[in-house]
Amino acid sequence: MNYSVIKKTDVANGNGVRVSLFVSGCTHHCKGCFNPETWDFDFGQLFDEAAERCIIDSLKPVYIKGLSILGGEPMEPVNQKALLPFIRKVKNIYPEKSIWLYTGYTLETDLLSESRAKCEFTDELLSYIDVLVDGEFIEEKKNLRLSFRGSENQRLIDVKKTLSEGSTVLFDM
Repeated sequence: MNYSVIKKTDVANGNGVRVSLFVSGCTHHCKGCFNPETWDFDFGQLFDEAAERCIIDSLKPVYIKGLSILGGEPMEPVNQKALLPFIRKVKNIYPEKSIWLYTGYTLETDLLSESRAKCEFTDELLSYIDVLVDGEFIEEKKNLRLSFRGSENQRLIDVKKTLSEGSTVLFDM
């Protein structure tokens, strides 16, 4: 997997000050995407041990609330394969830090049901995610007043509650 950038202090992509990883590779190609260079799976740099260490070290300060993973598309199956062992490691080292993941896929139809995006890594990967921001960016529904998302169709989902209750629970800010 490649990534485009690691932001060591980010306040735009989740609650509090966060570390953000922007992965490369996306097949959605949303009209008006703010990051179209990340559609290319080969864009950026290889996500290697040095990149992992950079993120893990950047998560250490107490003022960092957690990790946000964006793209590109983190839930492309090839990206899930690379992200799962890393996210497992992050949760093991920092169980108190939250993980937010942004995806153009929809939780119920694409990630919890049989689909192109659901693969052998999806269920475990979701088990480590605290907040999932789901749904493609739709330029016609763009709303700059929304917190942590770009268009009105996108949802902030409390993944832990959703998985335990068996129905979608929106994240309560």
